[in-house]
Amino acid sequence: MNKSTQFSALAVSLSLLAAGCASRSEDVGAAYVSPVTYQSYSCKELSLEAQRVSSAAASAAGAQDSQRTKDAVATTAAVVIFWPAAFLVGGDNAKTAELANLKGQMQAIEAASIQKKCGITFQRG
Repeated sequence: MNKSTQFSALAVSLSLLAAGCASRSEDVGAAYVSPVTYQSYSCKELSLEAQRVSSAAASAAGAQDSQRTKDAVATTAAVVIFWPAAFLVGGDNAKTAELANLKGQMQAIEAASIQKKCGITFQRG
């Protein structure tokens, strides 16, 4: 294999790696959830819901990052062993959608909390 062919093979492999992986949890944007959903909640109810959603979001973020790792390993193996299989590796859209929805709920809870002056905020990190 000459250098040009090796470089082309490497470029294709790297692009497949990038394209085949699920997004990092911190790169998943929030889906819109209307704060009206939480309009009837008291501050105590908002606090309990914030804890539930925060816990679910942490779990979903872990699942998202785990899927990303699995995708990267599978894509690497597919590229090294049998490159056409790399086209079959992809992120889990259901996990990404769930995480986006939970992030949207967190934003909606914060907005409702601000409106009701409850003082509930989520740490972003």
